[in-house]
Amino acid sequence: MKIHPLAALLPTLVFSCIAAGEPLVINGRDELKAALPNLKENTVIRIAPGDYGSGYQVRNIPNLTVEALDPSSPPVFRGGNEGWHFSQCSGLTLRNLTITGQSSNGINIDDEGERERPVKGITLEGLGITDIGPAGNHDAIKLSGLTGVTIRNCRIEGWGGQAIDMVGCHASLITGCTMTGKEGFTQATGIQTKGGSSSIIIEKCRFTNTGQRPLNVGGSTGMPYFRPSGAKHEARDITVRDCVIEGGDCAAAFVGVDGGSFTGNTIIHPEKWIFRILQETKAEGFVPCRNVTISGNRIVFRRSGVKTDINIGSGTEAGTFIFRDNSWFAEDAPENSKPALPSPEQGGTYGTDPRKS
Repeated sequence: MKIHPLAALLPTLVFSCIAAGEPLVINGRDELKAALPNLKENTVIRIAPGDYGSGYQVRNIPNLTVEALDPSSPPVFRGGNEGWHFSQCSGLTLRNLTITGQSSNGINIDDEGERERPVKGITLEGLGITDIGPAGNHDAIKLSGLTGVTIRNCRIEGWGGQAIDMVGCHASLITGCTMTGKEGFTQATGIQTKGGSSSIIIEKCRFTNTGQRPLNVGGSTGMPYFRPSGAKHEARDITVRDCVIEGGDCAAAFVGVDGGSFTGNTIIHPEKWIFRILQETKAEGFVPCRNVTISGNRIVFRRSGVKTDINIGSGTEAGTFIFRDNSWFAEDAPENSKPALPSPEQGGTYGTDPRKS
């Protein structure tokens, strides 16, 4: 078989571009594979349209950018176990990529198990991630041990475990994303913040039929995986605001949370409960689920499905939850719209459809 003379020079040509500090334009899977072993700090990779397969791994490259050459025609990373896996890549930016059909995770970004050395400054923007799993704990976006993450305007459709799974992540923002469940995928959770996560803002996102817990504020984590080590809460200071949550077993589950807020959201047709307050991690010294403010939300549900408004588990301090200025409407039984809550609500309204106000 004849090999084109330029093919033998491909790694050298790629490396020269990287070393010169110029944005590296990739045309085809072979060029991408040749580029990855030679990456340097501050490299910008722009990938032309096409199908690039999957299984790409990058370690210890700071300030790397991987983005579409043409945002209107993103490169596609299809099939395999994982689309991309980045370890200890602080300053990473991923922009306008399509990841689809992986059996494990779409994108996996972690601290390589160095729990006291968090990865800082990650940006994920304009990603389209679909058909991950389809069953089991397989995530569209899996994040472990990160600080200062921004996830903006991403679209996720069909997954097994979580659309976005944050384990021990801090000081981060998820904004303007859409998560949509698909038939044939198990979809346990839309967004999950657990494992000691703190100071996370989730805003202006839309959740449609995203499974058992569209929002899992907290969760259940093995103690060796907490970041920082020794944290006594699954989640702390988690803000969910201005989101639309439609379908799912409940709108949000608060699980081992120590402080947070759920404000200005629209909830439409949860199937079993409106909220859940649970305690799943019960290690010594671990705080009970407590101190969440639920205010200014518009809640539309059906009494034919929602028999228990708030599912309260043992070991929680549900009485510390504050309910204020929410609008509750049971559309099939307006006269029975007022919920049974673990603490008295201040300023709530009941029986008027908030969609018409």
